[in-house]
Amino acid sequence: MPRTDSHRQRIRARRFTPLKRALRVPVWADIGLRLGAALALVFLVVLIHWFDRDGLVDNYDGHITFLDVVYFTMISITTTGFGDIAPVSTQSRLVEAVIVTPIRFAVIFIFVGAAYNFVIKRSWERFRMARIQDQLTDHYVVLGFGVSGSEAVGELIARGTDPACIVVMDMDHDRLLQAEELGCNVMEADATRDEHLMALRIAEAKTVLVSAGRDDSNILIVLTVRHLAPHVPISVVVRASDNELLARQAGANNVINPVRFTGLLLAGSAQGAHVADYLMDLASVGGRVQLVERPVLPQEIGRTIDQLATGGRCLRVYRGDRALGFWEDEIDTLEAGDVVVEIRPTHSAG
Repeated sequence: MPRTDSHRQRIRARRFTPLKRALRVPVWADIGLRLGAALALVFLVVLIHWFDRDGLVDNYDGHITFLDVVYFTMISITTTGFGDIAPVSTQSRLVEAVIVTPIRFAVIFIFVGAAYNFVIKRSWERFRMARIQDQLTDHYVVLGFGVSGSEAVGELIARGTDPACIVVMDMDHDRLLQAEELGCNVMEADATRDEHLMALRIAEAKTVLVSAGRDDSNILIVLTVRHLAPHVPISVVVRASDNELLARQAGANNVINPVRFTGLLLAGSAQGAHVADYLMDLASVGGRVQLVERPVLPQEIGRTIDQLATGGRCLRVYRGDRALGFWEDEIDTLEAGDVVVEIRPTHSAG
């Protein structure tokens, strides 16, 4: 049986390491620092044993050379202890107990810590991230964590969205740290690459928010997302009005122009002191009212728009490709498949 495109995408996603983040210190530098510290401690013990060699006895030939000191240091630090060279004077035994033993523990902790960090911890992190990837479904994907993206994430969380259901992708490490502090899953990668988006299970997402900072980058990301996820809703930020059509042609369901929205607020404020304030009230969950878009409920089918089960006020009904206002006779009764845009009070309004 031939493999479908979605099957190939799932196979490619499994091969990609999900939700990885670049390390502040490269692996080779971290290993070098640890190895250097361990060698420095070993060299210190060699010097201590060399200056205190008169307190040591060699049961083989009775003479302590520098090579004997190095040999005794290594078997002492590794706690092997063959017994052919041993401290016999009170001073040498005190040095072993008070100075060498703590250094021995430090060297052991350095190597144990290295083993934990490079083997156990990294293996566990890969396993944990793979489980997060496998469980990603019906999640929010935010591509770009600049001003608009961070505000969108903050608003989602304020509206009750679990941060664990939000995945943020950005190329800026510091921005991702901010997203991670909010509890979001993060991935430092290029959102225009197919394999990166597939690692986020983009086809299983609830919605995708695109705000990469540049119109051309945003439109390219929308094209890539729509190619991989034909049915996932996409919202994108576009700042130039002539790019809005291109964004829609690329596959965006919602195109937000912050410049145009600012113009609306300014125009509203020119016609009344409270119009702009009310628009901001509608847009933010922190206000007294909020706009909600949802499918019509089964118990609402056949009712009028004034009889919403939620107690909200219906402003618009989307029926097929038509947008019907509350003043139009065609929406006297709600039908199956309708999408309702209503205004309802927030919890803080009570």
